[in-house]
Amino acid sequence: MRQLPEADRDAIRIAQDPKFSRWLEQITATGGCAHPVHLSGSTTTLDADTGEIFHHYNTHDEPGERLLVRCRNRRATVCPACSRLHAGDTFHLVRAGLIGGKDVPATVRDRPRLFVTLTAPSFGAVHRAGELCRPRRDGGTCEHGRSHGCGAVHDPTDSHVGQPLCLDCYDYAAHVLWHAHASKLWDRFVIGLRRRLASSAGLVQSRFGRHARLSFARVAEYQKRAAVHVHAVIRLDGPSGPDDEPPAWGTAERLIDAVRASARRAVVSTSYSPAVGELEFRWGAQVDARPLRIDGDGPGDDAVAAYVAKYVTKGASETGAGTDHPLMRWADIDIAPVSEHVRILMRTCWRLGGLPEYAPLRLRAWAHTLGYRGHILTKSRAYSTTYAALRAERADHKGHTDMPDAVTERLWRYVGSGHTSGAALIAAGIAEDLAESRRLRVEASQEEGGADNRSS
Repeated sequence: MRQLPEADRDAIRIAQDPKFSRWLEQITATGGCAHPVHLSGSTTTLDADTGEIFHHYNTHDEPGERLLVRCRNRRATVCPACSRLHAGDTFHLVRAGLIGGKDVPATVRDRPRLFVTLTAPSFGAVHRAGELCRPRRDGGTCEHGRSHGCGAVHDPTDSHVGQPLCLDCYDYAAHVLWHAHASKLWDRFVIGLRRRLASSAGLVQSRFGRHARLSFARVAEYQKRAAVHVHAVIRLDGPSGPDDEPPAWGTAERLIDAVRASARRAVVSTSYSPAVGELEFRWGAQVDARPLRIDGDGPGDDAVAAYVAKYVTKGASETGAGTDHPLMRWADIDIAPVSEHVRILMRTCWRLGGLPEYAPLRLRAWAHTLGYRGHILTKSRAYSTTYAALRAERADHKGHTDMPDAVTERLWRYVGSGHTSGAALIAAGIAEDLAESRRLRVEASQEEGGADNRSS
């Protein structure tokens, strides 16, 4: 008789446990999280004045004497359940800064708002899709004997797209170091943007903050060539932020001019290295700045928010750049499931990371992201709400109490994480069921809205 796989046997063992129903409730409460955090401890809600206990919870009676909570990983390749929740939070965070909500006034929708794209510079010729790929004009070859051109028409899914025509000609050191300095380059861009706006309005640069305020949310995206470029929503407010109207000179057109000028001038220089020399980093020549309009040709608010929300949940395997987990040793690079181009970038990070002049960049710690150290999504303080506020609002909604004088004491400790093979199988099924239920609810809501519109 054929023996069942280990995961199936483990799932049967879990289902036969007397506390299986409670364990199933916990897994469902996490949304089918793929890598839940295991906690042990207690929560006590009591009257602040008298000490009377209103509610007490302890994990002593839970399965395994532990409570399972979400891992909150944003990557769909790591945890599909938590990535969907993170995408929803990101959508509301970005959308609130565009049209209001979450304590942001609806008047922000009438402000100058741009959707900006800043690209990385060229580090060498790469294969391109959608058109004749680098047609051979001179028929010549590089110093390594490889053709200067390609001439093929690549499909966007072709594995050649984004790969260098010559690996030996490609400037891998500059690519990695540009990633390591990209966040600083963004900071220089924002500083320059404020200065350019002040100058164009005839203001002393140091007094820009008395007249206007820039707010933004930006997301970093890996291109096919494994180089980061930046998408950003930029909004111009009055000096107090979203509650304040911008000055009369603060127009979308002036903001666009300032974005383009600042992108051209922003520069970051590296410290000298005997191995690499001294480099200067700038944005690529392609700079896109489009106004967001309520009813015009610009991209829609919801579309922009949805795009950002979708991208932040992508794992490294989906973007084709790097891996989802840090590399602990050189040998990890050899077995990483990446293209040769990305593998060389990882090796370059590792080699440069061993040089004392680059120690502050921690290139080995960030070799799995090809040297890029910034967060995937960042925002200015006044742009909109925060992830923490959205999570707190969700927690308050779930644990709402009508006892204003109550205080809560929490005593928790970490005792583990993840699933056994059988538990992972059950959790994945729950996550799929919840996702399907959510999809059906959305479809039903859309059909109901369409019916209402037809009847009106």
